Amino acid sequence: MVSQKKPVLSARALNRATLARQLLLRRTPMPAKHAVSHLVGLQAQNTKPPYYALAARLEGFRPEELSALMEAREVARIVTIRSTIHTHTADDVLALRPLVQAARDREVGVFRKGLVGVDLERLTAISRELVEERARTPKEIREALLKEWPDADPLALTVAARCLLPLVQVTPRGLWGRSGQVALTTAEVWLGRSAEPATPDEAVLRYLAAFGPASVKDMQTWSGLTRLRDAFERLRPRLLTFQDAYGTELFDLPDAPRPGPDTPAPPRFLPEFDNLLLSHADRTRVVPKEYKDRTWKGNQAYRTFLVDGFLAGVWRLEETKDRATVTVQPFGALTRERRAALEEEAGRTMTAMVPEKACEVRFGTF
Repeated sequence: MVSQKKPVLSARALNRATLARQLLLRRTPMPAKHAVSHLVGLQAQNTKPPYYALAARLEGFRPEELSALMEAREVARIVTIRSTIHTHTADDVLALRPLVQAARDREVGVFRKGLVGVDLERLTAISRELVEERARTPKEIREALLKEWPDADPLALTVAARCLLPLVQVTPRGLWGRSGQVALTTAEVWLGRSAEPATPDEAVLRYLAAFGPASVKDMQTWSGLTRLRDAFERLRPRLLTFQDAYGTELFDLPDAPRPGPDTPAPPRFLPEFDNLLLSHADRTRVVPKEYKDRTWKGNQAYRTFLVDGFLAGVWRLEETKDRATVTVQPFGALTRERRAALEEEAGRTMTAMVPEKACEVRFGTF
C-alpha cells in the first residue's frame, strides 16, 4: 500500500494559521479571561507584557480588566512552561503547574552541587509551612532555609523551593499601575482549591488550538517537556497531519482555522517575550531567518512589532505625565503605506493602554 503524501504548508500558510489562533489577524471581542485561557497563558517575566499582549489581540481591551481578574484571583502569576513566569487562569494554574513538574525537577538537578546534604522533602515541608502561614518574599524563604542548611548555596535553596512547590506571586504584584515586591504562597492557598493536573493529551490539544499546526518538537519547545511523542500518537486518529517545507510532520485540530496565505495581516505591537515568538522549534513561521537574533541584546528582550504577519522590528515606549512616545525601529525598509499603518496601530495601542496620554510616534533607532 502506497502511503499518501501529507499536504505541505508554506511558511506563509503556517504564519496565517498561527496568527489566527493567536487572535492577531483581527482584534477579537473576547473577555480577557477567555483569551488568557485560549492562549494557554501569557508570558509574564515582566509585569506589563500580559497587558500589551491582550491589547494587541482583543477589541476594547482595557488593562483594568486583567487587573480585576488578578485581584479576584481568577488569574495568577506562576512559573510554568519553559521555567518562566506566566499569567494563567486559576484553572490552568492548577492544571498546568503539576503537568510541568518533571521539568521543574530537572531544574533542581541543575543546582544539585549547591544542595549537597539538603533533604529536599524537608525543604519542601519547611517552605510550604512558611508561605502558607503568610505570603513570603524569596529573601524570607532563602533566609529561613539557610538557618536549616547554612552551608548550602542560597540561590540553589531558593530555586529548589520554587521548583518543588507551586508558588504563586500574590497581588499587588502584577497589577496595572501598581507596584509590589514579589511575595509567594502556594497555588492551593491562593486559589482556595486543590490542583487538578492536566493530562499530556489535554495539553497537546490546548497547544494546537493556540499555536498549531505544529510538530512534536514545537510543543516540546513551548512547554519545556520531553517525551511528548506518545501523546501525539494517541491523538493521531483525531488530528490532521501536514508537513512543512522541510518535510517535518505537523499536527492540527480538524476544525481549527487555517486561513489562506494571502489573508491580510495588520501590523501589531507585541510586548517583550510574547509567546508568539517563543513557542515553536522552527520560528520562521513568524521570525524571518535574517532577524532571528535581532530582538535581544544581552539578557534584554525588546518589544517587537509585526508587518504582514512577520517580525519586522522593535519598539520602545517612553512616558511622561501626559505623553506617550513610541519609537519604532524597523529592521528593513517600509513602504509609505506600511509606515502609516504602523503609526495608526501604535496610536490605537496607546489609546487602549494609556488613554489619558497623547501619543507621538517616531521612526528611528535606540
